Amino acid sequence: MATTSSSEPLRVPTRNLVKGARASRSTIVLKMLMAVTGILFVLFVLVHMYGNLKAFAGEASFNLYAEHLREIGEPMLPHEGLLWVIRVGLIVSVVVHVTCAFILWSRAGSARTVKYQVKKNRHSAFSSRWMRWGGVALLLFIVWHLLNFTIGKVNVDGGPTNNPYQLVVDTFSVWWMTLIYLAAMLALGLHLHHGVWSSAQTLGLTNNARARRNAKALGWIVAVVIAGGFSLVPLAVLAGVIS
Repeated sequence: MATTSSSEPLRVPTRNLVKGARASRSTIVLKMLMAVTGILFVLFVLVHMYGNLKAFAGEASFNLYAEHLREIGEPMLPHEGLLWVIRVGLIVSVVVHVTCAFILWSRAGSARTVKYQVKKNRHSAFSSRWMRWGGVALLLFIVWHLLNFTIGKVNVDGGPTNNPYQLVVDTFSVWWMTLIYLAAMLALGLHLHHGVWSSAQTLGLTNNARARRNAKALGWIVAVVIAGGFSLVPLAVLAGVIS
């Protein structure tokens, strides 16, 4: 009578485990890159917001600030040299951030079992969808914003484009331009709120209940301060406070 041995070692498909481990490590790296570039963006928009608020100090102060940005680093750097270094760094950061987001988005889509995923965590699904489409909206707004104020300098009111203060006033004197800008700031605020939380989680700063509460609170603070600060100037122009 033939018998089968039960003492044979269990064979584990190591190839699949290695492949899964590599994918997991790759995902972690992508999330880390998004977190780091996201922090760089937060720092940049904080400084940019501060500069925008110079409009409340009047035309001379605002234009002096705008010109000073172009002179930083002279004579060791050419005119606008440091400004272009910052611009290139931001462009690279945007490319890295968007590329990582797209790859993670694609992986999440291919790994998702639709019904289970939607029922599993509706809040998480909503936040994730908003981050993706909100990010796309912000990317389109950034392109327009650069054409409006930096590269093309489009004055929708037909006024001069060589005067930064006047360009700001003319732009936000048009109600629909202010509306577009405010909608973009709402998208920015929501993106920052969830982005700060995600970055803190990726960097291992949400290991306990208190840390999670602090990360969520910080996300709200950053979102309200930055989105609110950027919204003050267009609202003031539209109300006639800045003219």
